Amino acid sequence: MTVLIITFSQDNESIPLVIKAIEAQGGKAFRFDTDRYPTEVQLDIYEGNSQGGIITDGEQKLDLSEVSSVWYRRMRYGKKIPDTMDQQYRNAAIQECRVTVRGMIASIKAFHFDKMSNVDVANNKQLQLQVAREVGLITPRTLSTNNPEAVKQFASECQDQGIVTKMLSSFAIYGEQGQEQVVFTNPVTAEDLEHVEGLR
Repeated sequence: MTVLIITFSQDNESIPLVIKAIEAQGGKAFRFDTDRYPTEVQLDIYEGNSQGGIITDGEQKLDLSEVSSVWYRRMRYGKKIPDTMDQQYRNAAIQECRVTVRGMIASIKAFHFDKMSNVDVANNKQLQLQVAREVGLITPRTLSTNNPEAVKQFASECQDQGIVTKMLSSFAIYGEQGQEQVVFTNPVTAEDLEHVEGLR
């Protein structure tokens, strides 16, 4: 068993724990930090006379034909491409990284946890809520907006139970010491409602 873990260098402690568990079962795990590609990690994908691919990270190499499963966890395509690069070129380079990595992942004939197409659909919170309602699940009233007045109106309508704020995507912000500061779901207070103009 060879598991390709697609993540980024600042991911949390779950990655080493999963690697340890895979190795304890006699398997092999290869960590591909997408933020370190293409500046520190090399990716060779061959089509034509020969087909296949190799990821090289320092002394470690992974032949993609050996991969039995892919754990598609967190992406930070090309984030280590220097900020000093002209922004237009940097944006183009990051887009090329994204397309290359996603193409590589999609072409691996192995078990995917989860398939990128499923992750893309699941990342759409509005669609999740719609499908949940269609299959009979009870969902809370939800408002996605950047309109401060709509937030205040929604809060007044939900006064009995209160409201929470939640991001539509998953991301982390890093402090000066490099510690991950995840943005959690939080209750909205009366004081918060006095400062919603920043939504604009």
